Amino acid sequence: MATLPAEPSREHGSGSPSAPALSTDTHQYRRVAEGFGDDAGRYDRARPSYPAGLTGRIVTASPGRDLLDVGCGTGIASRLFAAAGCRVLGIDPDPRMAELARNGGTAAEVAKFEDWDARGRMFDAVTAAQAWHWVDPVAGAAKAASALRPGGLLAVFWNAMEPPAALKEAFGAVYRRELPEHPMAAGFWSRPAVDAYAAGGVRAADGMRAAGAFGEPQEWREPWERHYTRQEWLDMVPTLGGHSQFPPPVIAALLDGLGAAVEAAGGGFTMGYTTLAIVAARTAG
Repeated sequence: MATLPAEPSREHGSGSPSAPALSTDTHQYRRVAEGFGDDAGRYDRARPSYPAGLTGRIVTASPGRDLLDVGCGTGIASRLFAAAGCRVLGIDPDPRMAELARNGGTAAEVAKFEDWDARGRMFDAVTAAQAWHWVDPVAGAAKAASALRPGGLLAVFWNAMEPPAALKEAFGAVYRRELPEHPMAAGFWSRPAVDAYAAGGVRAADGMRAAGAFGEPQEWREPWERHYTRQEWLDMVPTLGGHSQFPPPVIAALLDGLGAAVEAAGGGFTMGYTTLAIVAARTAG
């Protein structure tokens, strides 16, 4: 386990595809956050899952099996925790996402986490999969602390994707050509993606420290891989943050370029993922 430095992040968001650096424009940032439900079925079908090693580690480190999944979306992570024996309640601000989560077996309530009413309910773990960058890091940590039993775990985590080097360069060129206004065109493909998430992780850790109710945050990393066919990759790309804000012809041109790059690489590729988690335990009192 790595201890995170107590240094403020200088980034306005993680710079990741799901946490675009848009906080200088609050309205635009909110539109991106609310855009995932525009095609909730695709999101549920195409988004990557999370490694069993990480979810199992979270369950093992928690004092019990009552788990609150913040920003549960369509329930991708919620279902993994349920399969590991947890009693899961999801929260998501988008009713379209929450409805799909319920259809998949996750009890889900519609609310922005900072405004959510726990109604006296207490949990052994609060998690957020690919969602904590939409939550105020200090207010969110304080809210999580109020819903956690002593020793309970706050675990927030993200998938950082790393395609093969040649494809990474090709994807970057396509984004710069077809979608130059998107944060993924501004250097995302030129550095390790986990570095961008690590910067967001520092921000999350600082929020946990500021809440004053947690032990020292730890960073956990879990590497894993997933193979994509051309069609699977093109199905996933429109679910990335900010893509729904562009006109369909622009996204079509982007997908054509990305598809051509995958075809040139043999029609498929193996994506390297690192799931980065920031984890802290609720102190007593």
